[in-house]
Amino acid sequence: MLQILNLIIDTVTGLLATVLLLRFWMQAIRVRPPLQVSQFTFQLSDWLIKPLRRIVPGVGGYDWATMIAALLVALLATTIKYALLPMPMLPQVILLGSLVTLLHWMLYGCIGLLIISVIFSWVNPAAQLAPFFTALANPILRPIRRFLPPFGNVDLSPIVAFLILQIGNVALDELAIALLRHL
Repeated sequence: MLQILNLIIDTVTGLLATVLLLRFWMQAIRVRPPLQVSQFTFQLSDWLIKPLRRIVPGVGGYDWATMIAALLVALLATTIKYALLPMPMLPQVILLGSLVTLLHWMLYGCIGLLIISVIFSWVNPAAQLAPFFTALANPILRPIRRFLPPFGNVDLSPIVAFLILQIGNVALDELAIALLRHL
């Protein structure tokens, strides 16, 4: 029963966090989404973002209310999951778990963007959403492409990016475990 509840919590909070992080990323790199993506993103997240914007202004061209909303979703998910455990958790552990969860969501979001972008480039580069996902993935791939140019029209930068992002996930878990030992 606990696994089913965790699955539901992960699914609902993961979807909301994905939308929030996508919204933040689109605004950070200044990509205008297609109408169907913008309607979905804004309708699903405005209820949380609009009140937060009254408290947290955008600074430096970034929509910090959206990032704080994603952190609050991670905090909610982590708190509920730890509340279901038979032992009490320290607030520091819950906060650390929330930060790790948010960073995992970010890394997996980048991986998802890369996968979608690569699939579009292979299957149908002229699809309506292909330029949008390419624009979202380019800031991730651009630094790698500086050092790894295409080989015979084959771009290997997504493979390197996947590897780096997966290493980031493993390193993040190791860092969290090390920090938990010191709490």
